[in-house]
Amino acid sequence: MARPAGTGTVRPADAVRPADAVRPADAVRPGGGIPSRDGARPRVRRTRPPGPYRRILALPGARAFTTGNLIARLPMGMFGISSVMMIADVRGSYALAGAVSATGLAATAVVAPWTARLIDRHGQARIALPATLLAMLGGLALILCVRNGAPDWTLFAAYAATATCPNIGGMSRARWNHLLKGDPDALHTANSFEQAADEVCFMLGPALAAFLCGTFFPEAGLITGGVLLLTGMAVFTAQRSTEPPPGSRTGSGASPLRSPGMPPLLLVCLAMGVVFGALEVTTIAFADAQGNRSAAGVVLGLQAAGSGAAGLLYGALRPGGPAARRYPWCIAAMAVLMLLPLLAARLTGSLLVLAPALLAAGMATAPTMITGMTLIQERTPEGRLNEGMTLAVTGLLAGIAAGSALGGWTAEHLSTTAGFGIPVAAAALSLALAFATRRHRPPAPGAAPAAHRP
Repeated sequence: MARPAGTGTVRPADAVRPADAVRPADAVRPGGGIPSRDGARPRVRRTRPPGPYRRILALPGARAFTTGNLIARLPMGMFGISSVMMIADVRGSYALAGAVSATGLAATAVVAPWTARLIDRHGQARIALPATLLAMLGGLALILCVRNGAPDWTLFAAYAATATCPNIGGMSRARWNHLLKGDPDALHTANSFEQAADEVCFMLGPALAAFLCGTFFPEAGLITGGVLLLTGMAVFTAQRSTEPPPGSRTGSGASPLRSPGMPPLLLVCLAMGVVFGALEVTTIAFADAQGNRSAAGVVLGLQAAGSGAAGLLYGALRPGGPAARRYPWCIAAMAVLMLLPLLAARLTGSLLVLAPALLAAGMATAPTMITGMTLIQERTPEGRLNEGMTLAVTGLLAGIAAGSALGGWTAEHLSTTAGFGIPVAAAALSLALAFATRRHRPPAPGAAPAAHRP
């Protein structure tokens, strides 16, 4: 402590150490602080650097459009099972319900890319909300036709009209790509967040739809899903500050289907859809054969939970190397892990053993999908991103339909355990196609053509 004036000479140590100087021990001691004049040591608040997800959500407008995105995405897992349960309950025919649902899926595969192209060309706010309103009118028409005993063909026509519903996941990824352009690490985190959101919504959506339709009335699932979709889409499209500019101003106008490396990548999406569709139907058939069909939703929910958790962890990491190099390794891991449900079903025949096997099998799903969507973004022309990602989702939906049909036929004509071999075979096919995407890898931006490279 400094000596008071007039009490004696000043020692050298006092000359170089002011009264309120900070000692080295105070500077480095954990929990220490600068001592006050009365000797009390104040608390020092430790601050951690924000994690990768907090950093992207801290961007202006990010939380607002993410809120709308999540509200609108939850119904995507509700509509299919809600329509099947409603039609089967009122009309008494699962065959009719399945046929109507398949028709809606086929219509979506045809219409969704056109809707996405309009969104890219004219902007999300101008197209997405009117397209959602048109889809909701189709859903309302389906409810009225089912309830009032209209001819069966009207159900097909009404449900086909719902195909104009925009791909909310693709639009959200397009916003992240616009906000995080030039920051591949942050974009990787955003893609991981979106994939985890997909898994959670498709895990909770069917369970919520089954609860609403079974507890209240057959139309409750579709009505609730429609309200959520319209509300979420209105919130999402109202966030104009984060909306990417229309493609007519910034895009080249080239079709994503003509981009180098895109066709084989879309074929991979088709094969991946077979994995998911066959796994879902086979698991339901296996649980039914065990006399516990109601547990199938919980068991499949574990697979989605494993995928979502792995996706969040994958997004928090900084992957090494380009996505094209990582993609085959991700698919190879998924193919290996898909052996676990097959072995659990064939060797034990127990649903309790199958549940953790599906949990482990799901852990490679989200990283694979995240890497695939990163490649879609890299290979889609500027200004056509939503269309490119919608084409990928369309491929997945077509594969899911084919896998569901193949898994159902196998379970009915062969055995419920044999169906678990289909996801393994489809994942192996995806791996072979993934190597084709590497052979068709497009040159890096600004690189010289291959013939002129040294």
